[in-house]
Amino acid sequence: MQSDHTAYKRIKDISRDEFILPGTTVCAGCGGLEALRLAHKVLGNNVVFVNAAGCFTLLALFPYSPFKGSWLYTNMASAPAGAQGIRDALDILIEKKRLRPEEDLKVIVLAGDGSTYDMALSATSGAIYRNLDFYYFCYDNEAYGNTGMQMSSASPLGAKTTTSIPDEQSPMGTKFHKKDIFEIWRAHKPPYIATISPRHPVDLSEKFRRSMQFKGPKLFIALSPCPTGWLYDPSHSAKIARLAVETGIWALKEAVFGETIHTYIPSKLKPVEEYLSVQGRFSHLFVPVRQDETIKKIQDEINYYWNHTEIQK
Repeated sequence: MQSDHTAYKRIKDISRDEFILPGTTVCAGCGGLEALRLAHKVLGNNVVFVNAAGCFTLLALFPYSPFKGSWLYTNMASAPAGAQGIRDALDILIEKKRLRPEEDLKVIVLAGDGSTYDMALSATSGAIYRNLDFYYFCYDNEAYGNTGMQMSSASPLGAKTTTSIPDEQSPMGTKFHKKDIFEIWRAHKPPYIATISPRHPVDLSEKFRRSMQFKGPKLFIALSPCPTGWLYDPSHSAKIARLAVETGIWALKEAVFGETIHTYIPSKLKPVEEYLSVQGRFSHLFVPVRQDETIKKIQDEINYYWNHTEIQK
């Protein structure tokens, strides 16, 4: 198994050990589960998950769980508070010598974009302010997936959700812009923030490895292709995750104490149309009437980011 101190450079550096047992009830092709599976290989056995209500609620059906480690369920807004309670309890047990330091656990919040971008943002801000030593894993499928794919503040411009259905008055679907949760976290200047993709497993693994040297809040925003919500065949999840990065709509980056670098820069960005056209949630942009203005607006925003952001690698 990969050492905590050894860099991940190749795919074969990733552990073959599995920490999430097969046969979960999460949807086939879930990009978030693949990202979590890879992350768990780096984090190892000594973990406790604090699961905010969301799609990953389906991972554990009482009294069964696919995790080898421990798991606590909370409502959507309370996972950071749950993490605080567990961290405090562990610290007290260690201080009283009722738990050996080598038996300490990593506290990991699992939350979807609904919790992360919306409901738990206040509690999360407080946890970062208190410098709580925890990992925050956001599986971002850009909507409230577990309750019917309603629009969240992570839903991108032009996407169709069940609460932003294209019609004559608003043919583009979602007319709001995705909230920049990376920058919101970065404004707090926590030790570590990163975006990750399940189709860049070496980049993902190396980011988790690097984050383990820091004590304090650590955020990972995982692009989570969602067959049932993004309306595509589950076998296409890998292709869509890869296109998100190659078109530049999902930038792979990290920030250490507020200093941002990009960990992967496409040599030439593919047109975003290649990413949009393979997902049913954007099909209204192409048929029955092609919405060139909206497609151009999405492309212009990507171009602006890559042309006006100080890109460091």
